[in-house]
Amino acid sequence: MSEQHAGHDTERERGFGTERERGFGTEREWGFGTAQIHAGSQPEGAFGARIDPIYLTAGYVFQDFDHAEARFAGEDGGWVYSRIANPTVAAAERRIAALEGGIGAILTASGQAATTVALLALLHAGDHVVSAPSIYEGTRSVLRDTLGGLGVDTTFVEYPADLDEWRRLIRPNTKLLFAETLPNPKNDLVDVQGIADVAHAAGLPLIVDNTIPTPYLLRPLEWGADVVVHSASKFLAGHGAALGGAVVSGDRFDWSGSDGRFAHLTDPQPALHGESWASGFGPAAYLEHARRSVASRIGPSVSPFNAFLIKQGTETLSLRLRQHSANALTVARWLEAQPEVESVDYTGLPGNPFHELARKYLPRGQGSVFAFTFRAGKPAARSFIDALDLFTRMTHIGDVRSLALHPATTTHSKASPEDRAAVGIGDGTVRLSVGIEEPEDLLADLEQAFAVLRGVTGETTDVTSDDVATTA
Repeated sequence: MSEQHAGHDTERERGFGTERERGFGTEREWGFGTAQIHAGSQPEGAFGARIDPIYLTAGYVFQDFDHAEARFAGEDGGWVYSRIANPTVAAAERRIAALEGGIGAILTASGQAATTVALLALLHAGDHVVSAPSIYEGTRSVLRDTLGGLGVDTTFVEYPADLDEWRRLIRPNTKLLFAETLPNPKNDLVDVQGIADVAHAAGLPLIVDNTIPTPYLLRPLEWGADVVVHSASKFLAGHGAALGGAVVSGDRFDWSGSDGRFAHLTDPQPALHGESWASGFGPAAYLEHARRSVASRIGPSVSPFNAFLIKQGTETLSLRLRQHSANALTVARWLEAQPEVESVDYTGLPGNPFHELARKYLPRGQGSVFAFTFRAGKPAARSFIDALDLFTRMTHIGDVRSLALHPATTTHSKASPEDRAAVGIGDGTVRLSVGIEEPEDLLADLEQAFAVLRGVTGETTDVTSDDVATTA
């Protein structure tokens, strides 16, 4: 590990902003557990409410003609219209940016919207993207079909652990590299630092989706990523009640020194009175362009109510992720011991091919979304899923409740067999999103589902929940 990335074992050393920076008047670094409650939030002025209010308003009153003119000229700094900015949304943006260690964030209506905004802020017809192969199927469709139809070409790396392949696939018209830090559902963890080094050597930014680890388990900006996106609907919100997404920008990429590669950020803009985004906003050039020229124009505005729920969710993020990860490891160990199971794709298991990378990037826990595969294929997966009682059958992940799904017939049903095979999804593959219930109850549900699968209802499995509890 390089000196730059050493010493990340404690929350205090991670630098989640100071109390003075957040308006509390003293100079002291916060740990993650404190920042997730206080960062970006201040007592409301009019009535002294300690919780940030929900501002359900489309627009904002101007005192007079001159006041409106000043607002639109950017001289006043106040609110104009909630499609552009909203106080409740802004508080959630500050919180998420602080937790990721970014200079700012854009909250959107969904994770798909966040990824789309992040990409459109850099891409135009004729451009090229190099992407990891294991990414959310919706993101793959955006890259391959939506942006492909607009003249943007994407090449998917075949072996993402091979950094030389990333280098070879970069073209003169490549504008960015893209990856998921911990892909769903196969857990093929990527080497964020290595890919970032490849990107930067070519003068390119790295955008990563950090939905599954969240900043509590992994902060990609510290490992060289330049932009982080989230489906905030998942672990950030945490309770399956709100939709939202986030784009978080770091401050290390030099947009002004990109040798004309990002002319839309370095050329003078009429809307900026002849300045460029780079000259006017420096390290925040990308973020401000994404906010003002992309998000505000295509309009993926998040509801203030959902922004409130997401921000509330972040206040228990570390507590939930610890339990999520502990439960997932317990479940993965149990599944690994079952003779009907061909493989368990969880990086927390010592035999997993990504375990050493997980020791580097995910020392606090390896998350709770992973896949396992039945030897008997689809019939076994069907019997197992239908027999579940406590696990909920649904498409979501990152919920406090445990969820189960058969990807080949749901999330990846539109993908070709070849594409499914390329990301390791077979007919017997089941995805689990392990919640924060009592681990004994989760294992009991798995035991009875496996008993049904075996056709011997009520008979315990070879490895019981008590056995796992004594070894976990």
